[in-house]
Amino acid sequence: MQLQLIVAIIIAILAVVFALQNTVPITVSFLTWRFESSLALVLLITLALGILMSLLVSVPSVLKKMKIISSQKKKIQKLQIGLQKETGIKIKEEVESEKLELPVE
Repeated sequence: MQLQLIVAIIIAILAVVFALQNTVPITVSFLTWRFESSLALVLLITLALGILMSLLVSVPSVLKKMKIISSQKKKIQKLQIGLQKETGIKIKEEVESEKLELPVE
């Protein structure tokens, strides 16, 4: 947890330094839309949008994996319960057979 905080602070400091060093105004044009801002702001917004898009693309596979893991855990639990029942029955049978084998005095 602390390592993540330290890394986040370092990245934030680097972003500020980057923004201060790249203050050149540029114009971004897309279809009929025009936007004028500093180079650093445009690049940071582009980076943020790229991260957001990659997260959105990866969400379905993460959800699918979580669903598979959940179903596998349920199967494991059912198998463990079945194994416990089988083992319990075998132990009871062994105890009963041992009682029958004991000599009566």
